[in-house]
Amino acid sequence: MFDRLLEPMVRRDEDGSLAAIGVTPDQAEQDLKRLAELILSRQPGEEQELAEIHQRYTSATPPGSGGKASLAYRLRLLFLDRCNLWPRLTRYRTWRGPHGETVDGTNNGSERASGWWVKERYRTMRGYKRPQSAVNVSRLLAWCGNYLDRGGADLASLLA
Repeated sequence: MFDRLLEPMVRRDEDGSLAAIGVTPDQAEQDLKRLAELILSRQPGEEQELAEIHQRYTSATPPGSGGKASLAYRLRLLFLDRCNLWPRLTRYRTWRGPHGETVDGTNNGSERASGWWVKERYRTMRGYKRPQSAVNVSRLLAWCGNYLDRGGADLASLLA
């Protein structure tokens, strides 16, 4: 994502701003790739590593009035933005409610709230890829529904 967009500019360092702050194009390229990895993993303990990457770019100077931002300054702002957002990006991994509740990790509240019955209604509205799938799923859900008042259906026998 970031690395693909900025990689050509970083490799060339046309404005010389990376060299001015003592960062090689290879180092900047590695930093962008690592940022992409960090964003995918989003582990709370990686905040320090992100801050260290940002530190490499803090000496990049902002543009003058009406001037264009240098590449190094753009990277400085990118890493600063991710550093500032990191606690929010990783909060779902560490949050604990007053009674020990946790967040399950999905970012879609409506998906968490919907159950099989709602999903089945959606499937019938958009259609199945094969008619037999519609029959199979509707029979399975009807069978499961018959056992809801008795603690649910044990689906292990279906998977064996």
